[in-house]
Amino acid sequence: MAPKEQKSKEAKAMAAMSSSKGKKKKWSKGKNKDKVNNQVLFDKPTYEKLMSEVTKYKMITPSVLADRLRINGSLARAAINHLVEEGEIKAVSRSHSQYIYTRAGSE
Repeated sequence: MAPKEQKSKEAKAMAAMSSSKGKKKKWSKGKNKDKVNNQVLFDKPTYEKLMSEVTKYKMITPSVLADRLRINGSLARAAINHLVEEGEIKAVSRSHSQYIYTRAGSE
């Protein structure tokens, strides 16, 4: 077996740069959640939808209202308090973190 020929420093550097290990890893951007643009005040169509449709929901929570009506959480809580005062919905469970309501006519 003949001894291997020694490469020059420049040849070794070129070989290292062209190898697969010489390339940098490309990182993914990650998963970006879309920013929701929820309303902070009621407009007329949203308020009418609240009064007509929400009273027919089987389960009513601030998160359900925020998701379906595209309103923010504090407005959803205020809307629920408004519906309770009018007697349209009734409380099922109230803990410090989550309020659950249902339509007033269901038993």
